[in-house]
Amino acid sequence: MADTQTQEETFTLDEILTSLKVIHRLILWNDDVNSFDHVIHCLMKYLDYSESQAEKIAWAVHNDGKCAVLEGSYTEMEIYRKILKQERLTVTVD
Repeated sequence: MADTQTQEETFTLDEILTSLKVIHRLILWNDDVNSFDHVIHCLMKYLDYSESQAEKIAWAVHNDGKCAVLEGSYTEMEIYRKILKQERLTVTVD
């Protein structure tokens, strides 16, 4: 009988978590309620965008109806969704 050895492969916790991570997107939707200034303020305050970046996003939302404003884990996106929703912005996690 032949002697067979199986080599065990090990992974770090970070490697396992990285392999499981599915990227989700936080989508900001256009609405008729919020002003450009309010949207820009929220993007700068909560998502750490510069004023010029926030303005570009606000225009993209206005022109295209929606814009992905953040990517990450579902849990991260859900936290930001709740924060922005409290500011009356229309946001979903994709």
